[in-house]
Amino acid sequence: MIGIAWVYNLSRLRTGGYVMRLPIGLTLLLLALVQILSAQKHGSGYPQPPAPADTSNTLALPSTSTNPSPRIDALQLQREARELLELSQSLQPDIESVNHGMLPKDTIDKLKRIEKLAKHLRGEITP
Repeated sequence: MIGIAWVYNLSRLRTGGYVMRLPIGLTLLLLALVQILSAQKHGSGYPQPPAPADTSNTLALPSTSTNPSPRIDALQLQREARELLELSQSLQPDIESVNHGMLPKDTIDKLKRIEKLAKHLRGEITP
């Protein structure tokens, strides 16, 4: 029985059996690993763009001394702040009317004006 198995294994060796397939499989595996490692070593495989030829900055930003910041009109800001205060105070009775089920017709216009004044004041004050 052992003799038959030995002869069978020898016949497989001669016809490209297990022994011949093992070195070929290892060789293919090694080639694949080398290919993967070389691809990782060299990056993504895409070419890198060249460095710019002119390294000087041709677009100079305007200096702050030539363009002074717009001057804030203090008188205009005070007028708008006073108007905002008066509108917000006049809105209180309108809100009480809304709570009773009546909507005065100029309430929405007052709210829009308050919003516009507040945005303008904030834009003037913040840098």
